[in-house]
Amino acid sequence: MAVINTLRNKMGKFIVAAVAIAIMSFVLADLLGPNSSLMGGGNDVGEIAGETISLKEFQATVQERESSYILNFNRQPTDRERPTLRQQAWDLLINKYAFDKQYDEVGVQVTDDEIWDMLQGKNINPSLKQAFTNPETGEYDRSQFMTYLQQLPSLDANARMRWEVFKNELIQGRVRVKYENLLTKTNYVTSAEAQREYQGQNNVAEVKYLYIPYYTVSDSLISLDDDKMKAYYNKNKERYKVEASRSLKYVAFDIIPSAADTALVKEELLQLIDDFKKAESDSVFASLNSDDLTSFGNYNPGNLPVQLKANISNLSKGDVRGPYLDAEGFKLYKLTDIYEDTVGYAKASHILIKGEDDEAKYKAQDILNDIKNGADFAEMAKEHGTDGTASRGGDLGWFGTGKMVAEFEEAVFNASEKGLINKLVKTQFGYHIIEVTELKTNTAFKVATVAREVLPGDETINEAFTQADLFASSVDDLESFEAQAAQDSLQVLPANNLKANDRRVGTLGDARQIVQWVFSDASKGDISEVYELDEAYVVAVMTDEVEEGTKPFEMVKNEIGVIIRKEAKAIVIKDKLSGLSGTLDEKAAAYGDDANVYSSSALQLSATSLPSVGFDPKAVGAAFALESGETGAPIEGENGVIVFKMENKTIAPEIADYATYRDQVQQRINGQVSYGITEAIKEYADIQDERYKFY
Repeated sequence: MAVINTLRNKMGKFIVAAVAIAIMSFVLADLLGPNSSLMGGGNDVGEIAGETISLKEFQATVQERESSYILNFNRQPTDRERPTLRQQAWDLLINKYAFDKQYDEVGVQVTDDEIWDMLQGKNINPSLKQAFTNPETGEYDRSQFMTYLQQLPSLDANARMRWEVFKNELIQGRVRVKYENLLTKTNYVTSAEAQREYQGQNNVAEVKYLYIPYYTVSDSLISLDDDKMKAYYNKNKERYKVEASRSLKYVAFDIIPSAADTALVKEELLQLIDDFKKAESDSVFASLNSDDLTSFGNYNPGNLPVQLKANISNLSKGDVRGPYLDAEGFKLYKLTDIYEDTVGYAKASHILIKGEDDEAKYKAQDILNDIKNGADFAEMAKEHGTDGTASRGGDLGWFGTGKMVAEFEEAVFNASEKGLINKLVKTQFGYHIIEVTELKTNTAFKVATVAREVLPGDETINEAFTQADLFASSVDDLESFEAQAAQDSLQVLPANNLKANDRRVGTLGDARQIVQWVFSDASKGDISEVYELDEAYVVAVMTDEVEEGTKPFEMVKNEIGVIIRKEAKAIVIKDKLSGLSGTLDEKAAAYGDDANVYSSSALQLSATSLPSVGFDPKAVGAAFALESGETGAPIEGENGVIVFKMENKTIAPEIADYATYRDQVQQRINGQVSYGITEAIKEYADIQDERYKFY
């Protein structure tokens, strides 16, 4: 846009006409594009449970969510919040077409009596109770609610809409609970399951095990056969089911303020100095001329802006200081007032020796004596300090009245000169050695601040766009993209496995328009147009696409290779072990340095990992299958081959009542119901989400 604005200013009517033609071309392209209804394309955003969801219906649902948001928060949603509201709208449509069908099939409904019960009966909704709680009694006030209902018809449209939204969501929540209860209440845990849970938590084994990691066998010893990997792939295709995804690479041309942009902002603030000095209302002047919402404040010596703190000894009322440049931009400060506060402030460092006994006192006194004799206070604090200030040389910074315990505050605030206090100060925390670095002062400051962010100007923006546009026009496939980037010393970054509704792209943050391009218009090897993001222009190339279904063999070949190698390495290790005899220690010694013997004295059946081995629940199960004194055969673990010897196994004795363990299993199963229902219904509904075409 910056380029267009510059051209328009310089070339007048000619460029305006050219822009008009370009806009008309854009509109026609949109009308005649693949998603246009004029060309046979649809205005549908997807399908749920066999029902086509039109763009119009989706937008109406989004509008409902936005209206509800406005009613609840009394403001319009921001651009960052709108994607969340669109997702909520989509979820509502899933509820309407997928979940409601399931409710109808099993006859779940919410009756008028139930609604009355939730609003006025014995089971009043908690949100309603909270809204109509009498602040004096802390109890729900039924009469207050009834008064509200009576007045509702005469209230404004927003109030009536808010009530209808609440009532509808109340009903939806109730019907969902009833549906889930159909499954939750039928869950049953048998006595055997409860007993198994008990044993899993209480059976304990003392085991010894020989462990040989797979990585000790060199990859070069294992040959990978494509036919074998394809056979594995064909046998395990279900493992590689995926939703549609796209991958791309991109280069970014950062829009960074130039030295000229920085100088321009500084010059603008320099020109404000005289007016700032003469301003009758410093806070109003600062507010009108600042990019920052916080333009006026009260300060003490501890929290003064760093540039003012550095000059605190020569600050005067009415001074205008700056402009100063920091990470946020330029700041111009005016000392509106310097006054005496009721709160005092001082700055000190300390070394705390915890304890109240003689040993702590003698140690603290020795350190104090060393400092008196020339030892560096900060170094002694780092060596001997026992609290969080030790790492920074004991520095406590500035602190105000009432922030420290009385004995400490009295010692610091009563000091007549800066430097080491020549006696120990005892508090409830121990003995303190104190160095006063700034004497107590009640001086405080009122400061008005004009803050200006340094932003890239038109020339800087145009330069970044020109570079991006030149790059885009000089490449036409992945090979030339990477070659040109290397020539221009540009970093090529990947963004893999993007989903249709993703918003973030690699390190770019929100780059929704790039995701839309790669799903709607791009093919493998295509180069994008120049996309303008908040802080950069971006050019992308599509590198790969995966349609919904099964990942292609080539995409998972390396992953399968790891599995095949692991199986082959297990065979190599077990073959070598088969020729060895003796105890585990003797086998390890004969095997070589790659084999080690470990032990665990309190291994539980419910454990999922082994010391020095890592996550391997199957190996834990294999260990518990052994009897006391038995040595098992080598097993293929997650990370290596393991040979267990069961030293001793203690089986928890039977108990009369397993109710506690039955409840634990029941609770765990019930907790999975809601998620399981949601995923099952969504899968059954065969949801086709094509919102990416429009958002």
